[in-house]
Amino acid sequence: MRVLSVTAQKPCSTGSGVYLTEVVRSLAKMGVSQAVVAGVTREDRVDMPEGVTVYPVEKLPYPVVGMSDEMPYTSTRYRDMTEEMAGQFKAAFLEVLDEAIEKENPDIILCHHLYYLTALIRAHYPAKKVYGFCHNTDLRQMESISFERNFIRQEIPKLDRIFALQEAQKEKIKKIYPVSEKQMTVIGTGYNSEVFKKTGIKSSRKDGKIRMIFAGKITQKKGVKSLLRALNLLDYEKEKIQLILAGGAGNLVEYEEIKELADGCRYPVVFAGCVTQSRLAELYNDCDIFVLPSMYEGLPLTVIESLACGDRVVMTKLEGIAEWLADMVPDADIRYVLPPGMKGTDEPLEEELPEFESRLAEALREAIEEKDTKECDVSRISWQKIAREVIR
Repeated sequence: MRVLSVTAQKPCSTGSGVYLTEVVRSLAKMGVSQAVVAGVTREDRVDMPEGVTVYPVEKLPYPVVGMSDEMPYTSTRYRDMTEEMAGQFKAAFLEVLDEAIEKENPDIILCHHLYYLTALIRAHYPAKKVYGFCHNTDLRQMESISFERNFIRQEIPKLDRIFALQEAQKEKIKKIYPVSEKQMTVIGTGYNSEVFKKTGIKSSRKDGKIRMIFAGKITQKKGVKSLLRALNLLDYEKEKIQLILAGGAGNLVEYEEIKELADGCRYPVVFAGCVTQSRLAELYNDCDIFVLPSMYEGLPLTVIESLACGDRVVMTKLEGIAEWLADMVPDADIRYVLPPGMKGTDEPLEEELPEFESRLAEALREAIEEKDTKECDVSRISWQKIAREVIR
């Protein structure tokens, strides 16, 4: 079997990029012949298995387009694209896709995000079998902006298969697109068990300091400002707690505001920056509590990875995620925090943030006071399982 995976973004830099990369790796272990088309240049580092050909899309006259408005690298927003820019996007990607499809002759095209590029592929290659993975940010774009909405909504239902991360996401897809139940498969997510695993005794056992870690884009859409304000509501000695923020900036102005909040935080905050998967696993193992106070998520890989490294989790209770985790990891040590009310898909109501931050602080306090983290079994979650389901 020959598979072509496609993303308009840079693989390896975001959750959806990691998802694509890990599915490619798992399919490679099954002996599947593969290639990847991605919004990268030849200078970009792309970590793919040996034998996987990468086709970069280099002729875009502007930075690669990001599915989120704030990406961990320089990007263009879909909401800012003109008709001319959409035409340039179409021409640049289809030129590379024509070359890749002619050379590779894939049996299946796996598209990441139910959005513009996936719609172009479905329309341009009607004889090919095309599957689409939903990553939630694509639904957010459909809900919040009008860019090519009619064209996208017309083509996505023609996909041979749509993969949803969890049941609530599947229902949301059905509200946005006229798709049938039989077109869709809930496929979940995976994690790299070779990298993310417990490696020793937590540092807190040695020095008594509780270390918390957040991993993701450093932005308020991920709840980082609220996390810093919630820490200030705790009443421990300064030396008792440390927070590590792992990830790159989204909006640079907001990033500076977050750094200023961190400088004024009553507990030390370390900005680890963008880190490799192996370094992230080391940080998880060094920490006690993983915190994800995000305003919007599909199915965050970071929660699974941190659980695999023995962390306790404090996170926002977002639609569908708690149910999926309860099914897949029923013994997980997780404390959920009710989110604030929202305007739109990922903008919290400012007047509700103080109460949200108070709830977050209480959950953090409970997580700190709890003694031993409960052991949990994440073995039911794997990329290999997802790869087998894709092939099936």
